[in-house]
Amino acid sequence: MSENIKDSVRALLAGIVDYAGLFPPSQVSMPEAVINYATYKNSNYNWMLGRFVVPAARLDEFFESANDFISRGQSGDVWHLSVLAGEDIYDSLRKIEDFNARNGSRVIGDVLEVRATTESKIENTVKALPPNLTAYFELPLDERLPDLVCGLAIRGQRAKIRTGGVTPEDYPSSKAIVRFIRTCLAANVPFKATAGLHHPLRCFKALTYEPDAPTGTMNGFLNMFLTTAFARYGFKPIVLEQILSDESAQNFKFDESGVWWRGEYFLNNSQLERVRRQNIISFGSCSFTEPIEDLQDLNLL
Repeated sequence: MSENIKDSVRALLAGIVDYAGLFPPSQVSMPEAVINYATYKNSNYNWMLGRFVVPAARLDEFFESANDFISRGQSGDVWHLSVLAGEDIYDSLRKIEDFNARNGSRVIGDVLEVRATTESKIENTVKALPPNLTAYFELPLDERLPDLVCGLAIRGQRAKIRTGGVTPEDYPSSKAIVRFIRTCLAANVPFKATAGLHHPLRCFKALTYEPDAPTGTMNGFLNMFLTTAFARYGFKPIVLEQILSDESAQNFKFDESGVWWRGEYFLNNSQLERVRRQNIISFGSCSFTEPIEDLQDLNLL
């Protein structure tokens, strides 16, 4: 039960999952996604739940499905949305501002997720951002990464990494992920992750829920978040790649004071809380129940 969860687990997992049920591989309907989110908000594990992820183009559709659920919420229980921008960033921002102006007392889009492959895209978006909107810029993991992260750092913005998808080719290498993490840490750029992180630990599984789904090696969200934490505290890239690639639950031990990896490397609760607050913020997942069920199997919940 949730009341018996170790402090170290809470420090690492609080608000960790942004629910993205509208997106592959789940890709449920808007009414189903809204009902799911409302259910999760009232569950024993609501402390792990972050924002509802929705495209800017579907904000009105979201409100039609969510109106009754939101109106029945407790006073002050405002729903928070992470809104995916479309190709026209200015149109997306207008949609978000109009939506917030109509509904901000009960539900608010306060995070924007936008793809950026050039520094000019970052600059133009930042110039147009209203002050109450926090943006995450999804960056390519190629030779452009250092300059783009530098551009975010100069403007006080945040990054986003795509760590998987529905085909094996969608999954970046451990080396590329560690490079992204270390680049963001060096520039003091907070970030979030998305895609392919349904499971706590790295594993070989079907990449979608279809009967004939392709299989591949999926990254684990515990691996991802703990790799970031150990990177913040100075561990070398070769060790970080080993942590990111570790599939053995026995190598990760949580106690009341912190977490151990392989019995010799340790992070305390204050370090975990700091890295969650300042560095790796959350991850998007089309499932909230799957991460919880896997964590229960690991006896962490």
